[in-house]
Amino acid sequence: MGGDVETIKGRLDIAEVVGNYVKLEKTGQSFKARCPFHNEKTPSFFVSPSRQSYYCFGCGAKGDIFSFVEEVEGLEFREALKLLADKAGVELKKSTSESRAQKTEKEKILEVLEDASKFFEMEFDKSKLARDYVLSRGISEASMKAWQIGYAPAEWRSLYTHLREMSYPEELILKAGLVKSVEPGSGKSPYDVFRDRVIFPLSDAGGRIIAFSGRALAKETEPKYLNSPDTAVFTKHEVLYGLDKAKDKIRRKDYAVLVEGQMDLVLSHQAGVDNTVASSGTAFTGVHLERLKRFSSRIILAFDGDSAGEKAADKSAELALSLGLEVKIANLPEGLDPAEMIANPPAGGPQEWKEILRQSLPAIEHFLNRAIEEEKDKRKLGREIEKKILPLIALLKSSIERSYFISLISKKTGIKEGVIWEDLKRIKISPPAKGAEKVFHTFSEVEEVNKKRSRKELIEERLAEIKLWKKELSKSSPEHLTLKKEEAELKNHLDHEILKDKLSNLSVELANAETSKDDSRVEELTKRIQKVLKDIRILEQKKML
Repeated sequence: MGGDVETIKGRLDIAEVVGNYVKLEKTGQSFKARCPFHNEKTPSFFVSPSRQSYYCFGCGAKGDIFSFVEEVEGLEFREALKLLADKAGVELKKSTSESRAQKTEKEKILEVLEDASKFFEMEFDKSKLARDYVLSRGISEASMKAWQIGYAPAEWRSLYTHLREMSYPEELILKAGLVKSVEPGSGKSPYDVFRDRVIFPLSDAGGRIIAFSGRALAKETEPKYLNSPDTAVFTKHEVLYGLDKAKDKIRRKDYAVLVEGQMDLVLSHQAGVDNTVASSGTAFTGVHLERLKRFSSRIILAFDGDSAGEKAADKSAELALSLGLEVKIANLPEGLDPAEMIANPPAGGPQEWKEILRQSLPAIEHFLNRAIEEEKDKRKLGREIEKKILPLIALLKSSIERSYFISLISKKTGIKEGVIWEDLKRIKISPPAKGAEKVFHTFSEVEEVNKKRSRKELIEERLAEIKLWKKELSKSSPEHLTLKKEEAELKNHLDHEILKDKLSNLSVELANAETSKDDSRVEELTKRIQKVLKDIRILEQKKML
């Protein structure tokens, strides 16, 4: 693996790779551009050919060609490795877990899935029933084409027969999750997984079809939504429907809208909210949210306006907060889902949908308002806040945010802030699902872990970066002047941290000397401590000038 990485780096220049995504301008020894990872008017994203790295002075994004492609394309490392290997003309070495034969099998599965999608689209064009249903839900002809909506006929083996006629082997069709095998010895062929269903193709971040989700046309058919089984190219709890189309918009707008169903997703995009993704019939998982974090750390949960949607929002918000995302919740009208609201102007329409998203509230405030509305007994309300709201606040990494929500609770309920803080310290935290960064036991432990990486280490790391970048930028450039100013401030902060460490060590030595009753040592250490304290005061006075 390491050899492949170095070979690819040797063949591809970072300026060439990055230049395929953003317009680069020459500046000194480097290039600059508007950052692809956050909105900005003045370019602050710099690419260094000599060090084969990039750095954004606006948002702090940094790395090499692999991290850049991972972030900009929303890919896992191995996917970025494959993409860059293809670009560089490098054939990747066989890994321990995946043989060349297996890779070829994945490619074949993707091929049969693509042909299955074309078959479903062809059948959709022929089915008046399927087309009328989709039109009745408010989906336009343009959206049908854009999302490659299809139809699986109400027959047992129509897709199987079609693919066999195309010379695909039965075993491959089974491995692609398109058909199910029958009892051995029955003499019957495998039968189609999807029958009499409107079909929505599911794609990976690169736009390749990896599975399908089918919506039953007949009211009595269960389940209403049916997904492909897990295969070599598809894991149900990892794929977000629509991410391939929405990822650039999510990055540009710096937030994502999360809905539950395919109809919700398609109609939201049709209404102009093109930064929407869907979980496609499953609960949102830590893997889903980690993928979204590559494009933005801000999400709006827009689930159905019923008790099930509210429960789903509860769980998703808790998981998202535990992963460090900024979470808002859209308050939909009772009994309506996003699709029903968008497609029916009397219930809202596209503009009302956008307005509801604009009025979405931070998850903690949303749940607090709901608790206040539902519980009029103040004592019971206090218990509800302790049980449901404080665990969410405890997940927040920012002390400022925690303080804001504690103050909000106090203002809305009349409970004293000091009392709320005391209860918060006793809260036990256990992120609900796989994907959370770490499971903490108490709020106090969260505080302790946040302090473990010393401020001194962070400052030294940043100073080293500044030193390297200053060498490449023109001394008259605004960026060089910005770096010079930041460097001076950081050096002052570093001196302060060094003195604090020195003071701490001297204090320990003094305590030991006092315990052993070494008077001369106590006197010496007292003088040294006084000198350090004087130096700290001088530094603090400089900061105020």
